[in-house]
Order: sequence, then structure tokens, then C-alpha cells
Amino acid sequence: MATKSATQTKKWHSRAVTRTVDAGNSAYCAVCDELIKFRARIRADQIICNVYVDNKWDRVEHYHPECYKKAKAPYGNPED
Repeated sequence: MATKSATQTKKWHSRAVTRTVDAGNSAYCAVCDELIKFRARIRADQIICNVYVDNKWDRVEHYHPECYKKAKAPYGNPED
């Protein structure tokens, strides 16, 4: 006997993660609009945010860690 079942759709939400800056990176910070630069001898980090609007992926935003703090972490605390 078949039964009715509701399919739940996943609710997507914007989130932030911390990642190292890779060689050849060409992303600009969403706050200061400066290039997030790779430095060979310095292990620099960046905050990458997947932004969802109306439950659909919209864009990726990149931040310097200090700029993300200055913006008051608009997408929550970054995960490692």
C-alpha cells in the first residue's frame, strides 16, 4: 500500500569559511575592494562566503580576515 510522504527541501543559508590564499588568487575584498594577495613566505588567510538569496546560490564574496571583522561578520563566524 502506497503512502503519501512529503519531500522536504533543504533551506540554504549563507555561510563563511576560512581558507588560505592560493597562488594565482585574483579575488578582491568585498569591504576594502583591494586584491587579496598571495605571499610566498606568509601563510595568509581569507574569508570566503557563499551567499544565498531566496534559497538560491547568488554569489561568492571574499574578505580579508580583518575586513570581515570590521564588517561585523555578515555571514556568521567563519568555519575552519
